[in-house]
Amino acid sequence: MATNIPTTSNWQETNQRYLTGALAVARSALEQHISGGRDAGKKDQAARETLQETAAAMPTPAALETLGFKFGLSSFEKDLLTLCAGVELDSAFAALCAKAQGEPQRAYATFSLALSALPEAHWSAITPDAPLRRWRLIEVSAGNSLTLSPLRIDERVLHYLTGVPHLDNRLAGLVEPMRAAVALLPSQHKLAEQIVTAWSGSAHLPALPIVQLFGDEVAGKRAIAAAACNKLGLGLNVISAQLVPTNPSELEALVRLWEREAALSQSALLLDCDEADTADVARRNAVNRLITSALSPLIVSSRERRHILQRSTITFDVPRPTAGEQRALWRTTLGAASSELNGLLDALVSQFSLSAQAIHEISAEALARTRQLVISNQFSVISDQKATVSNELAEVLWQTCCTQARPRLDDLALRLMPSAAWDDLILPEPQRQTLREIAAHVRQRAKVYETWGFAEKGNRGLGISALFAGASGTGKTMAAEVLANELRLDLYRIDLSSVVSKYIGETEKNLRRVFDAAEGGGAILLFDEADALFGKRSEVKDSHDRYANIEISYLLQRMEAYRGLAILTTNMKNALDPAFMRRLRFVVPFPFPDANQRTEIWRRIFPANAPTEGIDLNKLAQLNVPGGNIRNIALNAAFLAADANEPVRMTHVMRAARSEYAKMEKSLTDGEVRGWV
Repeated sequence: MATNIPTTSNWQETNQRYLTGALAVARSALEQHISGGRDAGKKDQAARETLQETAAAMPTPAALETLGFKFGLSSFEKDLLTLCAGVELDSAFAALCAKAQGEPQRAYATFSLALSALPEAHWSAITPDAPLRRWRLIEVSAGNSLTLSPLRIDERVLHYLTGVPHLDNRLAGLVEPMRAAVALLPSQHKLAEQIVTAWSGSAHLPALPIVQLFGDEVAGKRAIAAAACNKLGLGLNVISAQLVPTNPSELEALVRLWEREAALSQSALLLDCDEADTADVARRNAVNRLITSALSPLIVSSRERRHILQRSTITFDVPRPTAGEQRALWRTTLGAASSELNGLLDALVSQFSLSAQAIHEISAEALARTRQLVISNQFSVISDQKATVSNELAEVLWQTCCTQARPRLDDLALRLMPSAAWDDLILPEPQRQTLREIAAHVRQRAKVYETWGFAEKGNRGLGISALFAGASGTGKTMAAEVLANELRLDLYRIDLSSVVSKYIGETEKNLRRVFDAAEGGGAILLFDEADALFGKRSEVKDSHDRYANIEISYLLQRMEAYRGLAILTTNMKNALDPAFMRRLRFVVPFPFPDANQRTEIWRRIFPANAPTEGIDLNKLAQLNVPGGNIRNIALNAAFLAADANEPVRMTHVMRAARSEYAKMEKSLTDGEVRGWV
């Protein structure tokens, strides 16, 4: 059965015949002008009839006709464009142009020649706003006058007329074709279909509505955009917001060139704002101008929702893959190896919220490393080999997942290297038990929320948040380190004083960046010195009071929604509003250590390799300071002893204690050093 859709080779062949016929019409028009109409009229009529027959036989329009339709060219404008193409494609045209203009040196097309030689000529065709010049289909070279200046067909347009696809050289380095995207997930299929519906239903508008895709799922957004454009028969090209020119004239030229390219290649543009520098005001303004001025199909990809004015916009939040989709991806990408991981996949899905692309990359890396293990090691027993490979695969998978958030989080917070274990933590048993419960909540989150169905009752409050309250040095940061070690997760400390901004809305933006960056790697977030933001809920007297309360509410909202563990620390629990305390799942008081607890801290403070002599733990426990100060005193005493080439003695501790107390603007009491000397 014959098809109405020609193959590429057939279309190129018929398009070439049509272009040849169009050139013959232009040539006969020149010849008729030269001869003054003698003998050339019949030839011109024959050429036009042949061209019409060729057009009627074509299953789809020729490039010249499509170009004329897309840019609204009149018959005269199409003939003028063909005349300029003829000079490039047929050597006879240059001689005919020179002869028609009566000057050998004018071997090129001009407006004057076109107006006198081509039928249906009209002066409006040469104005700057007319299609030929507005869309730069032709270029006007320097000359003494507009009508006598040389005309050249634009190179990109010439390639288009000949049926050769080619991205405009002036866009190279700025705009690039979309590379193959990852496969769409079921939840992403729905978003792609919504874009298709939105654009299909808006085809009658002068400009399609802008589609905005926002969220951290960068690869997923690209896959959705590519799938939607493919369904609509559109190509997709990408430009980074970082490359958008800030100079207004350069930006206008870029917009004009791209709109022409979009029409020629039937393409949409994906504006990638995912890594845009929001602090660069000039670039931010340039990106906004591009968004509002470009009339071609436009998709904007950004991590945060942009407020686009003056244009109709359809916005979609693109979340990370669902837990079920991530689990299926792990099984697919790991293949048979996934069955040997003994429940690790559930732990990965529970702790890390990863994109499809990240799961593919992590699986490939982990499998490659375990294959290398098999090659480089000899195992005496097959079962030993399988166990070792499975353990290695599990370790690589976990560690690689942990690193996913590091590139972005390292710019926003300080990553701590946790070394403390449960034995290092001296706390009353109730506090230790609460910390163990926190660890259990993090580990068993998937089972309780998904398998047991608690998440179906509502998503609110599913985040694991905790408040560690106590004086400086009582072990709040150490407790966070213990949890990070127990759960094998990264620990990041965020200084809230650096996050809070006096500019309205900036604090929420800073907090959003932290939480969004942390989601993929499941890091533990430690917001230090929470009293910088929290306090008694202020009475709303002005806009700043109102926005201060909004900032606090936003932080708690994100903590409640965060997939990982978020911890707040404060030295002044009583300063916190009870309304905020109720929204925290755990509150752990860190009391000032009593004498017995201080003895235990001193017992464990000196490493096994540190030489000590005559150290009396009971006497050291008389120092009325918490664990943080005890560590400072012990470390200072060790340096004093090392410098004297002696083991650590009570005299060294005494000197170190006096120095530490002076730093705290306190004095050692007689009761604290009784019996030391």
